[in-house]
Amino acid sequence: MKAPTHTLTPADLAQAMSPTPLATPSTSACGNTVPHESAQAQIAGAAPYIDDLPEVRGTLHAAPILSTVAHGKVKGINSAVAQDLPGVRAIIFANDVPGDPILAAFAGDEPVFASDTVQHIGQVIGLVVADSVMLARRAARLVKVDIEPLPAVLTVKDALAAQSYVLPPVTVTRGDAEAALARAPHTFSGTLEVGGQEHFYLEGQVAYALPQEQQQWLIYSSTQHPGEVQHWVAHALGLDNHAVRVETRRLGGGFGGKETQAGHLAVWAAVAAAKVKRPVKLRFDRDDDFMITGKRHPFSYEYTVGFDDTGRLCGLKISMAAHCGFSADLSGPVADRAIFHADNAYYLQDVAITSYRCKLNTQSHTAFRGFGGPQGMIVTEAILGDIARHLGLDPLAVRRRNLYSDEIITPSAATTPQRRDTTHYGMQVEGNILQPLLSQLELSAKYQQRLEAISSWNASHTVLKRGIAITPVKFGISFTATLFNQAGALVHVYLDGSVQVNHGGVEMGQGLNTKVAQVVADELGVPLHRVLATASDTSKIPNASATAASAGTDLNGRAAQFAARHVRDNLAAFVSGLDGVGAGAVTFKNGQVISPKNIRAFDDVVKAAYANRIQLWSDGFYRTPKIHYDKTTLTGRPFYYFAYGAACTEVAIDTLTGENKVLRVDILHDVGHSINPGLDIGQIEGGFVQGMGWLTTEELVWNDTGLLTTHAPSTYKIPTAGDVPAHFKVNLWDAANTEDNVGGSKAVGEPPFMLAISVIEALRDAVARTHGDARVMLDAPATPERVLKALQGT
Repeated sequence: MKAPTHTLTPADLAQAMSPTPLATPSTSACGNTVPHESAQAQIAGAAPYIDDLPEVRGTLHAAPILSTVAHGKVKGINSAVAQDLPGVRAIIFANDVPGDPILAAFAGDEPVFASDTVQHIGQVIGLVVADSVMLARRAARLVKVDIEPLPAVLTVKDALAAQSYVLPPVTVTRGDAEAALARAPHTFSGTLEVGGQEHFYLEGQVAYALPQEQQQWLIYSSTQHPGEVQHWVAHALGLDNHAVRVETRRLGGGFGGKETQAGHLAVWAAVAAAKVKRPVKLRFDRDDDFMITGKRHPFSYEYTVGFDDTGRLCGLKISMAAHCGFSADLSGPVADRAIFHADNAYYLQDVAITSYRCKLNTQSHTAFRGFGGPQGMIVTEAILGDIARHLGLDPLAVRRRNLYSDEIITPSAATTPQRRDTTHYGMQVEGNILQPLLSQLELSAKYQQRLEAISSWNASHTVLKRGIAITPVKFGISFTATLFNQAGALVHVYLDGSVQVNHGGVEMGQGLNTKVAQVVADELGVPLHRVLATASDTSKIPNASATAASAGTDLNGRAAQFAARHVRDNLAAFVSGLDGVGAGAVTFKNGQVISPKNIRAFDDVVKAAYANRIQLWSDGFYRTPKIHYDKTTLTGRPFYYFAYGAACTEVAIDTLTGENKVLRVDILHDVGHSINPGLDIGQIEGGFVQGMGWLTTEELVWNDTGLLTTHAPSTYKIPTAGDVPAHFKVNLWDAANTEDNVGGSKAVGEPPFMLAISVIEALRDAVARTHGDARVMLDAPATPERVLKALQGT
C-alpha cells in the first residue's frame, strides 16, 4: 500500500487562486488542484445568490407568522392590525393553498400551514405579504393567534413512556447479544446524551417564486434538491410537475439543512404568489431560521457491553432514541444510517440495536452532514474508550483489536467459521485499509512519543491537563434509499469547441461543478477553461436526486463523463471514417484529436463534424451498481463502498473551569485518487471543524415550554478561526477506490465530519487522566460546564 503523498502547501494555495488553471497542456485536469470555478467571483462579490438576483417589477416580500406555543389548538386569528398597515398586500393562511394542504413529504404528516393545531414553537401558521421585507416581518409580529395549550411532549423520556413516535421502532440483531453478555468476562452499562446541531449556513433559507404564462412557474430556490422542490410546489399549487421549473445556481452552504427544508419556503412563496398574482420572495432572518427549521437529530443512548481481557467486544446491546421533532421528515433514513454506522470500523459479533424515532413538540429535525452516521459512531467510540481505561490499556490498542479484518472466528451461535469482515447488516467490508492507515497516522503524528509527553506534562501541572486520542472512520457511500442512486447530465459541444455541461447536482461551495468540469475536460481531451458547468435546472435534468449522501461527484460526475463519452465517440467515429482507421485508435488529448494518420485541433474537428451533421451533444445516465438491501430488515448492501480515515487530536482542559482547547490535529484520510486535492483537503478541514463544533461549543437548549432559547449567534456558538489549532495537518491516503468509481476517487463531503469524534475522545482522555476513574461521564457537546461535571464525576 502506498503512503500518502498529497499535502496542500502554501504554493498550492497561491496557484489555486491564479486565474490560469493549474492543469498544463501536458497534464489532465483530474488529479490536480485547480481553483473552485466560482472562487474569484465569490471573492469579488460577483457570484450572485438568490437574494442578489435583480427583482422583477412588482415583486412582493413575505414573512412568516409563527406559533408561540409548543402544542395547542388554534382558537382564532386576529390579523386586522397587520392588514391595515400601508403596504401590506395580503395575509396567507391554510385555506389559501390551491392544491393539497399537506406537504408532499413521503410521510404525509406535515401541513403546508398549521391550521387547527400547532405542534411546536416556531411552526408556520401563515404569511404576511408586503411591499418590503422589513414591513412584512413587522406586520407578521402584529398578527395575534389565540392558541389553547395542549400537553406537549418535550423530552425523550416522556416520548418513550407515551410511545410517541413519528415512525415505528426498528431493531437489528446479529447472533445472541444476551447470551454473549452473560458469558463475557467483563461487562458494564451506561448512558450517553448527544446534542443536535444548527446548520448555520451563511446564506439563509430563501425562495423566489415568479408566476409565468399559462399557469407555469419559475422558482429560484436555495435547495439541495431542486427536483423535490418542483414536486412540492406543483403538489401545493395543484399542478403537474412540468408546469414548475426550479433553478439553483449555487448555495451559500447547505450541510443537509436545505435538502427538504428548502421545499417549505418554495411552497410558501409560491402559494403567496398564486394568491397575489405577483412574484414573491421569502427570506428568513437568522432568528426565524433557527425557530422554524430542523437541526441535526439529538440522540439518547442506553447500552450494555461485554468484552474480554484484551478489550475485544463480546456482546453489545444499544438503545438509540432519536429526537425527531413533530414530523417524520428524514428521520427514518437518518435513524437507519445511525444503525448502519453503530459499528464504525469495528466487527460487532453478537449485537442488538434498537432504534426509537421519537415524536416531540419541537422543530422537525432533518438531514445534516453525516446523516445519522455520527450519531451511530460516537456511542461505540465512547464505549471502546471506557473499555480501554477499565482494562488499563491504550485506547488505540483496543480500537485496533476490534477492527474489521480477515481473521477467521467461530462465533458461539454459528456452526461454521466466519471472517471478521461482515457488518451486522450483512455487508462485506471490502477494500479495508484501516490497519495500515492507522499505523501510518500513528507514526506521522508521533502518537506514542506524545503519550509519554502528555503523561509528563500532566504530572507537572495541576490545573491544565492534556489528553489525546486517535479514532478511525469507516463511512458508507450511497443513498440508503436505493432509488436515489441515479443521475443524469447533458454535455453540449458548441461550434467554437467550447463545452457546456449541465447535471442534476447542486453547487453549494463544495466544488461539485469544478470536479464535474474536470471530468468532462479529460473525457474530451480539452483544456479545463473550455468547459462551463451551469446552474441546476429541472427543465434540463428531470427527477434529479438531492445533492447529499456525499454522492454528488460520484453520481453527477459519472453521468457527465458518460455524456461526454457519447460525444467523443461520435467524433472518434467521424475521424476514423476520414482517416480509414478504427475508432478505438482515435484519442483526444491536449485540445487535439489524434489518429494514427493525422493530428487535428479539437475545434477544427468539431466544425467539420457539424458540417457533416454529426451530433455534438448528448445525455448521460448513471445508476450506482451492486447496491441492494431489504428496508424492512435493514440487511443487504446499502453502500457501494466505504471511505476511510483517522484523526489524532490533542486537547487541553482547565480543571478549574472546564474550558478546553484543541491543541493539535493530524488527519490521514482516504479519498481514493483525488480529482482535486485542494478541494478535497478543504472539505476535510471544514468537515472536521464543523464536527468539532458539534461536539464542543454548539449547544441547542429548549426550555420547559418548548422554546429554543439558543436561536442566534449570541447564544449559539459555532467554531471560529481562533478555535482551529496552529498545527492542523491533513494528508491524503494515495490509493484508488477499489470500486469502479469516477476517476478512481472516493466521496469526501461527509466522512471527515466524523474524524472530529477524536476531539471528544481526547477530552475524555484528559478527564480520565485527571481524576483517574475508568469511566468518564461526558455528554456532547462537551461544553465547559459538562467537562467540569465530568471532572467532578457527576
